[in-house]
Amino acid sequence: MAAAPYNHSLTLRPGALAIALACLAMPYAAHAEDASNISSDTTAVAATDNSAAPGSSADNAGPVLEAIQVSSNLLGTTMSASTKNFAGARTVVQKDAIQNSGATSLSDVMRRIPGVQISDNSGSSGSAVSLNIGVRGLAGRYSPRSTVLLDGIPMAVAPYGQPQLSFAPVSLANIETVDVVRGGGAVRFGPQNVGGIINFKTRAIPNTPGITGDASVRYNSYSETGQNQQYSVFAGGQLDNGLGLALLYSGVRGSDWRVGSDEKVNDFAIKYHYDLSPTSEIYGKLSYYDVNSRTPGGLTVAQYKANPYQNTRPTDFWSGDRTAFDIGYLNSISDTQEFEIRSYYNTSSRQSTLINGANLGHQPRNYETIAIEPRYTQRFSTGKVSQDVTVGYRYLRERADETVYNTVLATNAQLAPTAFANNSTDAQSLYIDDKIAINSWRITPGVRYEHIKTVRVNHIPSDQEIALLNNKALPSINVAYLLNSNVTLFTDYNSSFGAVQNTQLNSQSANNPLQPELAKTAELGARWKSAQLSAEATLFNIKFDNQIQSVGSGINTIFFNIGATHHRGLETAVDYHFDDRGPLAGFSTYATYTYTKATLQDGVNADNDVSFYSRNTDTLGTHYQQGAWGFDLSTTHQSRQFADEANTVLENAAGNLGIIPGYRTWNTQVKWKVPGQKGLELVAGANNLTNKSYFTRTSDSNLGKMVGAPRMVYLQGRLAF
Repeated sequence: MAAAPYNHSLTLRPGALAIALACLAMPYAAHAEDASNISSDTTAVAATDNSAAPGSSADNAGPVLEAIQVSSNLLGTTMSASTKNFAGARTVVQKDAIQNSGATSLSDVMRRIPGVQISDNSGSSGSAVSLNIGVRGLAGRYSPRSTVLLDGIPMAVAPYGQPQLSFAPVSLANIETVDVVRGGGAVRFGPQNVGGIINFKTRAIPNTPGITGDASVRYNSYSETGQNQQYSVFAGGQLDNGLGLALLYSGVRGSDWRVGSDEKVNDFAIKYHYDLSPTSEIYGKLSYYDVNSRTPGGLTVAQYKANPYQNTRPTDFWSGDRTAFDIGYLNSISDTQEFEIRSYYNTSSRQSTLINGANLGHQPRNYETIAIEPRYTQRFSTGKVSQDVTVGYRYLRERADETVYNTVLATNAQLAPTAFANNSTDAQSLYIDDKIAINSWRITPGVRYEHIKTVRVNHIPSDQEIALLNNKALPSINVAYLLNSNVTLFTDYNSSFGAVQNTQLNSQSANNPLQPELAKTAELGARWKSAQLSAEATLFNIKFDNQIQSVGSGINTIFFNIGATHHRGLETAVDYHFDDRGPLAGFSTYATYTYTKATLQDGVNADNDVSFYSRNTDTLGTHYQQGAWGFDLSTTHQSRQFADEANTVLENAAGNLGIIPGYRTWNTQVKWKVPGQKGLELVAGANNLTNKSYFTRTSDSNLGKMVGAPRMVYLQGRLAF
C-alpha cells in the first residue's frame, strides 16, 4: 500500500513558508535524551506536548519499537503517551498549561491548538451546553466532523446517528490532558474522523497511599452584565488492598455576558482501578452530568446597535443530562503480547426550547448507547525488523427517540406533536494495523472496516420505517523517519468517513440512496523535540467528497450526496524554555500559526471559502516563574470569516449575513503560592484584557449577530491537600 502523492497546490504567505522551512531544516541538536521512561509527558507551557519522551527505544534510530502500551493513551497499543515519534500532526495540552492560560472553558483551550477553530455560530454558543470545534476548515457547529472522546470513549450521545455535540457532557476543571490528533489516527477510531480525533482525559487516580487532592473556587466577572462561579473538588488515592479511587466534581453557577444567560452545571465522576495481578488490571468510571443553560441567541442589526448584550429571546434554553459507566480489563500477557477489552454504557437526554412566533418549540430527545471493544497486540521480530500487529473490534448499539411539539406562549397549552421518531443503529467495526520498525523507519499500514445498519421509524403522520445498510473499508498508511534523537519526519495518507445520520434518513429512497461521506487526507511534516525546544510544521491536504447536504427547508428538506470541499494549509507550533542557568531563567514562550484554505468544489459557489472559518489564526504567549510567583501573557488572533457559502460581504438587516471581521484578544494572569500556607495558591487575571469588541453570526433558527465575550476579570483560590 503506497502513500498517495501530496498536493502542493496551495498559496502560502512568505512568513508562513519560512516558518515551515525553518522547522524542517533545523540543525541536528546535541541534546540526546537519556532513555528511561515512555509512559508520561512533561508539562508544556504552550498548547503543545513538550515531552521529549525520554526513554523510548524509538527515540534513537534502531529496530526496536516502544514498549507495548494500550492503557491510558489515545491511540492504544504501541502508541506511547509522547507525541515525539507519532506519524501525524498531534498536539497534547497538559493541565499546567491549561491553568497557565486562564481558560474559562474547553473552548478557550482549543483555540490555542494549531488547525483548530471554535465556531460560535449556533444559538447556544458561549454556553456550557455545546462544543463547537472545527478542524482544518471543516464545519465547527456542534463538532460534527471529528471523533470527540472522553477518556477514549465517544462523547456524542449517538456517535453514528447524531454525532453533533449540541450536548457535550464535559467540563474543564475535571480534565487533565487534551490530546488532538489531526491526522494519522483514522484506523483506530471512528466514525466522523475526517476532522481528526480529540480525546479529553480526566484527572488520573493518585498512585500514592492515603488521600490527596485539591479544591478550587473561581469567580468570573464580565465588564458587561454577568458573573459566575466555578467550583471543583478532586480527591483520591490507593487503599491498602490495592484499590485506587478518585472523586471528581466540577460545577458552574451564574451567568455569562448576555442578559438572561443563566447557567447551571454539575459534572460528577468516580474513577476506579484495581491490579488483579502483576500483569493485569481492571479500571473504569461512573459519571453523571447535567446542565441547564439560557441562550439569548442572535440579534438584528438594529438590536445589536441599540445594545449588543440584550436578550430578545428570554424563554429560550437548552438542558441535558447523562449517566455513564465504563469498565476495562488490561493484561500485559508478556513482553510481546497484550490484550485489552473495554465496555461502556450511557443514557442521555437533551432538550431545546426555542421561541417560534406565538409558540415555544420543544425538541426533547433521549439516547442509549452500549458498546464493547476488545483489542489484541502481538509483537514479531525477524532480524532487523520488528512489528506490532494490532487487531481490534467494536460493536456499538444506539437507540434513540425524538419528538417535536409546541406550546402556546400565551396559555402554555401543549399542542399535538408534529414529529415523533425512533432510531436504532447497530454498528460493527473491525480494524487491523501493523507498526513496522526497520532501522529508523516506522511504517504503519492499516485498514478499518465499518458495517452499519440503521433504522428510523417515523410515527407521524404514520408508521414509516426507513432502513439503511452500509459497508465501508477505509485504508490508511502512516510513515515516520527518526532522523536523529530530536527530529522526526512524517507523512501519512488516511481515508475517513461520516455515517448517514438519523434525520438524514428521511430522504433515503431507491432514487436517492444515501451513502457515507468520504474524505482522503494527506500530511507531510516534521517535529523537533529536545530538552528546551519543541517545534512542528505540517502541510495538509484534504479532499472531502460525497458530503450530505440539504436542499429546501422545514418539512420540505431533502438530503443528497452532493457536496465536496478542498482543504489545504500549513500548521506550525514552537515552544521554547530558556536555560535555567541563563539570564532569562524562568521564562518560556510559545507561538502557533495556521494557514487554512478551505473552498467549496461544487455548484454556483465553487471556489468560494467555506463559511465560518478563518484562513489565518495565530497564538503567542509567555510564562515566567520566579519562586512563589508566576506570570502569564498571551494573545490569540483569527482573520475574517464569511457567514454563508455565497461569501456575502454586505451585512443584511437580520444580521445573519455579511463579513465577520477578524480580531485579536489578550489575556494575562498572575499566580502566588502563599508562603506558610501549604498547598494554597491564589490566582488573578483578565481575559480580553483590552476589552476588544467583536462578534459572530448565527446559522440556526436564532438568526442574527452575537457579541463576543468582553473583558472578564477573575479571582481564584486553589488548595491542595
